[in-house]
Amino acid sequence: MNAGLDPDLQRCVWRVGADIDTDLLAPGAYMKQGIEVIARHCLELVRPEFAAQVRPGDVVVAGPNFGIGSSREQAASALVTLGVAAVIAPSYSGLFFRNAFNVGLLLLTCAEAEQLADGAQIRIAQDPLAVVTAERRLACEPVPGFLFDMVRGGGLMPLLQARFAARDPSPRVSQEPHAH
Repeated sequence: MNAGLDPDLQRCVWRVGADIDTDLLAPGAYMKQGIEVIARHCLELVRPEFAAQVRPGDVVVAGPNFGIGSSREQAASALVTLGVAAVIAPSYSGLFFRNAFNVGLLLLTCAEAEQLADGAQIRIAQDPLAVVTAERRLACEPVPGFLFDMVRGGGLMPLLQARFAARDPSPRVSQEPHAH
């Protein structure tokens, strides 16, 4: 199971503001240097310590419009590379939303996300979907099952590869003569 989906894990909140764009997540100056280098610079302009101190299973909590800007998939991939389990925000850019699930990053849409304190310990409950703190439970919008499947599978490509591998890969050779 993807760590982003384990309801028993306590997670640390990393707060960032509203309107976090893809240039902050994947700075353009590093785009030719590979995802490991890009990830080391993720969010450095708003949280200089983020890439060095974030731990696998931690979550990013943001204000509205997370992931606005360019369509670069590396923005979501940088968070996955750093081990971020989920992003929790009131809203996302449509392109970022699609890219995040495609690379296996869980996005939770929560109107009250900004009430979560930096450094708070939370759990992600699944039935119903919510963010749980010691004091309260914040409801999240439902995530369709096929998107949860993508997160569980590590993203769209690994999920499709697993599905195709589960099928008989040998070509079917018909014994019937072909009509010309």
